[in-house]
Amino acid sequence: MQHFTIATVAEQSADFRRVLWTGTNTQLVIMTIPPDGEIGEEVHEDIDQVLSFVSGTGEARVGGETKAVAQGDLVVVPAGTKHNFVNTGPNPLVLYTVYGPPEHADGAVHRTKEEADAAEESGEDEPPQH
Repeated sequence: MQHFTIATVAEQSADFRRVLWTGTNTQLVIMTIPPDGEIGEEVHEDIDQVLSFVSGTGEARVGGETKAVAQGDLVVVPAGTKHNFVNTGPNPLVLYTVYGPPEHADGAVHRTKEEADAAEESGEDEPPQH
């Protein structure tokens, strides 16, 4: 069994993205978006995503709509939907997200957005094949 006190684990990570657990059908990832930072506009064609916000404030830009997000909010991004999450506050925007199926390499840690982008471009961030 994997057990996480997820808000505590997420808040203790300064990494932009850290894969905590990867299963056959889903993946648990924590993210810390620095002030004035963003995840970056993207579309996951075959992957649903559920994001839960632990601390900080930001904007969810999903499918052409924009809504404010803060601690306790949850946002669902269906597969094929353009989305971005932007930190609008003075503190890090901390969240955890579940991908189904997995999106990133098992155990991947990307300390910055630039590191995450480079891993994606090089193909090093490919999810496991089941």
